[in-house]
Amino acid sequence: MPLPPLRRPVAAALDLVPQGGLPGVLLILAALAALVIANSPLAPLYMALRHQPLGPLAVEHWINDGLMALFFFQVGLEVKREARVGDLADPAARRLPLVAAASGMAVPALLYLAIAGPVPGLARGWAIASATDIAFALGVLNLLGARVPASLRLFLTTVAVADDIGAVAIIALGYSQALHGLALAVAAALALLLFALPRLGVRRFAPYAALGLLLWAATLRSGVHATVAGVLAALAVPLARDGGPLERIEHRLAPIIAYGVLPLFAFANAGVALGSAPLLAPLPLAVALALGLVLGKQIGVFGAVRGMAALGLATPPGGASWRQLYGVSLLAGIGFTMSLFIGGLAFADPALMDQAKLGVLAGSLASALLGYAVLRRAR
Repeated sequence: MPLPPLRRPVAAALDLVPQGGLPGVLLILAALAALVIANSPLAPLYMALRHQPLGPLAVEHWINDGLMALFFFQVGLEVKREARVGDLADPAARRLPLVAAASGMAVPALLYLAIAGPVPGLARGWAIASATDIAFALGVLNLLGARVPASLRLFLTTVAVADDIGAVAIIALGYSQALHGLALAVAAALALLLFALPRLGVRRFAPYAALGLLLWAATLRSGVHATVAGVLAALAVPLARDGGPLERIEHRLAPIIAYGVLPLFAFANAGVALGSAPLLAPLPLAVALALGLVLGKQIGVFGAVRGMAALGLATPPGGASWRQLYGVSLLAGIGFTMSLFIGGLAFADPALMDQAKLGVLAGSLASALLGYAVLRRAR
């Protein structure tokens, strides 16, 4: 049947998006909407809405501490599945992406510290440029369709998953606040109960959800960032080859995260008033982050692949040229979601947060465009 008139433009626009690319497109649109609104007469309303109290937390805290805990829960599910039955389960197969991910986190951090470290108060942002946004990076990759071999998609996915593991560790160890002993003890007890459920044969989701919510509340109060609770809860969910709770939960959660949580996070955090951070002014924080993402990531990831191959320690992804591997290394510089998230933990000063957002957005956009251009022309 013919579509109603109002749905025809929407359907036509969706037809232009390759399969699997819609989540990345939504992230881009959400970030652009936030930037436009933050630099328009609606900016005061945008800021007021972000800081509007909603129960015990402000709206932006519900998004960054609550909904993003759900995102990290999905990350934990993915990490556990990949480590048990996926591409991280085989030691030989995971060696190259793990080394590439580690190098791709270390080089941007060192480059950032070399540029911004000497400036008082900026060293705390060392981890911002180390992250890779898996949804955004794969979204750009999907726009290229069959031009990119499946082995490169698998390589980038595995690097991003390993990158997420490192980001969770950094958040837990590097950006915790003053610890509250009693709340931390309660959180530890709840985590032990969660990990005991599989041993007791519990396969229903409700007990895991109830204990997970309590763990989130206790972790939020303890001083450790609440998103760590999402990862711990995910690691406790049992995994079975015959379709256990982990697979069912991950399948149902994926569209909620891709089409709800991440675009909402991007809209709430990507808004920066460019007038308060002039593009022509020397901003060592923004410059360090942009260069860390664009240069540091490609040097770290591509350099690790080249080095491992030259030493005979690993085999590059099959069916891919070195130019294509270089293009994927550029896409690893799309920090966006995770970088914006870590930036919000690193700096409390609104001016520094705006500079961090500017650097992350510039670096991520440049990495996306350069990576797309290289891969589109590569054979």
